[in-house]
Amino acid sequence: MEIQTPFAPPIASVLPQWIDHNGHMNVGYYHVAFDQASDSLFDWFGFTPEFRQKNAASTFALETHLTFVRELKQGDPLRFEARLVDFDYKRLHFYQEMFHATEGYLAATYESLSTHMDMRQRKTAAMPDELLERLALIKQAHARLPRPWQLGHVISARPVRG
Repeated sequence: MEIQTPFAPPIASVLPQWIDHNGHMNVGYYHVAFDQASDSLFDWFGFTPEFRQKNAASTFALETHLTFVRELKQGDPLRFEARLVDFDYKRLHFYQEMFHATEGYLAATYESLSTHMDMRQRKTAAMPDELLERLALIKQAHARLPRPWQLGHVISARPVRG
C-alpha cells in the first residue's frame, strides 16, 4: 500500500461568502475549509461512506486548535497537507496545514482530535481491526515527517522562553 506522506487533499479556493469586513477570509471559514479538507482525509484513512454505512459508524470532533499565519483573500487557491499524528482504538489525532496553492506560503494550521462513534448508540466505540491496521501503517509513514512546532501549542499572551 502506497501512503501519501503527507496526505494532500484536492485543491480548493476561498469563496466570496467567506470574506469578511476586513477584505480577507473570515476566521470561521478557516475552520470550514479545514473541515472540508478533512472529509477526503478521513476517506483516505478508511472512513469512507461505505465503511460508515456498513458499520453504522462515524467520527465526531473532540477538540481543535487553529492557528492563523497569513491572510487569504477571495479566490485564493488553497492547498492542504495532512498527517496522522497518533491514534488509539477509538481516537485520531491529526494535523493539517493550509497553503496558498500558487504562492506557496503557509496560511493556517489545524490540529484536531476526533473519536470513532457507534451511530446506533451515539457513543464512542472501538474501531474495527482492519481500520486500526491501516491507521498503524499511516502513522508509521507519517512519523518520518518533521514534527510541526504547532502540535500541542498552548495559547498565551506571554512569549514562550526557552
